[in-house]
Amino acid sequence: MADAQYRTPKGTHDVLPEEQRYMTYIKKAVRHRARQAGYQRIDPPIFEKREIFERGIGQHTDIVEKELFLVSATNKDEGEKEFALRPEFTAGICRSYVEHAMQQLVQPVQLYAIGPCFRHDRPQKGRFRQFHQFNFELIGLRDPSLDAQLIQMVVKILQDLKILDRLTLQINNIGTSESRKAFLAALKDYFIGKERNLPELDQKRLAANPLRLLDSKEEDTQILLKSAPTMEQFMDSESRQYHETVLEYLEELGIKYNPNPGLVRGLDYYTQTVFEFWDQSTGAQNAVGGGGRYDGLIELLGGKPTPGIGFAGGMERVMWHMKEAGIDAPHKDQVDVFVAQLGPDAKKQCLTLISKLRDLGVHTVGALGEASLKSQMRHADRFGAKFTLLLGQMEVKEGTIILRDMAAGKQKQIKFKDAISEVVKLLGEKNLDKYTLHDHLGNLDQNVD
Repeated sequence: MADAQYRTPKGTHDVLPEEQRYMTYIKKAVRHRARQAGYQRIDPPIFEKREIFERGIGQHTDIVEKELFLVSATNKDEGEKEFALRPEFTAGICRSYVEHAMQQLVQPVQLYAIGPCFRHDRPQKGRFRQFHQFNFELIGLRDPSLDAQLIQMVVKILQDLKILDRLTLQINNIGTSESRKAFLAALKDYFIGKERNLPELDQKRLAANPLRLLDSKEEDTQILLKSAPTMEQFMDSESRQYHETVLEYLEELGIKYNPNPGLVRGLDYYTQTVFEFWDQSTGAQNAVGGGGRYDGLIELLGGKPTPGIGFAGGMERVMWHMKEAGIDAPHKDQVDVFVAQLGPDAKKQCLTLISKLRDLGVHTVGALGEASLKSQMRHADRFGAKFTLLLGQMEVKEGTIILRDMAAGKQKQIKFKDAISEVVKLLGEKNLDKYTLHDHLGNLDQNVD
């Protein structure tokens, strides 16, 4: 690694061209399945009023207590650090649902988002301060079939990306907010006199958000929890029936799942169904994402009581799994033709030739500097070009050009006017990278990112 004066901030990384191939491929899979299911894209702001996240996610969650990136306002009227970079999409999308009166639209409203999120907590392997998520939100109806359909769509995406067999679907039902209050009261009573046996972090969780104890990684906490009240003991009959129905629908769809009574998810807004996709070998450590139902969140943000369910997937996590599985993301970044030239007249003709080839969908590079032909051919090799077109002063006078097959190491002289048709024939019409922008957005070619 070069000794650079400036480097990326701690916990961030450059998404280099090699990783962009994976990112683009993941985005295409997400967009394809989202469109099939009637989801429309939304892009909420990268920063919001911090209150949006504190009310929606919960003041005593790890995200709000340790991970919010606060933004200082230069305008004194707006207050010091009134804003925060988004740590996730759901709260901002639900704020948008309320602000733009989306309850007047046909329900459920189905939205998806793709983009960067930010969390300030200490970076560690697989966890970045700036990371990328794809996100689905289905707002306005409460039905077990919608839970199952959302989970199925995520399963389809993971299948498309060829990593589903590396993951297990963990699922639970955490009941209504009312039944959870009764459970949390019993949990607090159970831990009276046992607090000193908890690690310091879990002592704080017990006081602020006891539900987080259930997914504690501390061995002492897990030992104590074995004799503690369980959430299932306080589950109301409606929640039990709802969960059983969700599982029946998953079985109908042929989706394998692991019931996980300890799965709670870390955000306050969740109710009823919660689920995550875990790494088969390391469990939650390399989970690619999760979600659940949040039937009280819209009301918390100033709207009318409105049910909703969502999912968030980590794109860096997905990419890691793809690389671990040896999945090479297909891409169209290859160079088809390198155009080499010598002399000002040749260069002038090459500019038009390169432009026409590109317009036809041929990936073309050339007319680079004043290097020798030998040096330009080395460039063609480094670019991995399939073919090279060589135009020197003699060829300009004769109206010809040299076409070289780089893999075969053979070349031939052809008429300059035939160069484009010859290249297209060699590459094949189906391999040309074409797209067209039409008046109707529905006709926008799928290759556009």
